[in-house]
Amino acid sequence: PEPVELRHWEIYVASQTSHDPDLLSGTAPHLEMNNGALPNLQLHIIVPLAYARMNRGPWRYGLGDIELGAKYRFIGETDVIPQIGTFPLVELPTGNSDNALGNGTAQVFLPLWLQKSWGHLTTYGGTGYWRNPGDGNRDYWFVGWEGQYDLTEGLTAGAEIMHTTSSTVGGIPRTSFDLGAIYNFDEGHH
Repeated sequence: PEPVELRHWEIYVASQTSHDPDLLSGTAPHLEMNNGALPNLQLHIIVPLAYARMNRGPWRYGLGDIELGAKYRFIGETDVIPQIGTFPLVELPTGNSDNALGNGTAQVFLPLWLQKSWGHLTTYGGTGYWRNPGDGNRDYWFVGWEGQYDLTEGLTAGAEIMHTTSSTVGGIPRTSFDLGAIYNFDEGHH
């Protein structure tokens, strides 16, 4: 639920990959920008260049679905109470769904997030509902939680677990686990 500080920016160039039995897909790269527009309010956009390969067929590459969002923290953290916020997102159908580069319809995510810190340990997570229209799709739930620990002044390590109910008719729920780290070169570069 922690938004970018007022009048500050976060800019990421990143990539992600997903592999299912019939589809290899991801972004290469995507650009994410976050801006602290008002106190406790962050504006968000992700513009992805997406790739996909269905059933070992030809590779497809192009613009993916653009993500817009606004993160708002409505309760600040105290010694006892966690900070609480929401981060609604809209996935615009800008990617070519025939080539598996996009969903083909607008999707909306409505979450609730909590975060609490104790010294070098920070933990956060929450749940949300995805509105996922389209042929063969179904609305679904997401839940996830992360813990991260500052190992040194510059290095933070973390782990997260996530679960989604089925997002397609006849699909299966998914649970995944990640490990990661952040290195802070200085106040503005991580």
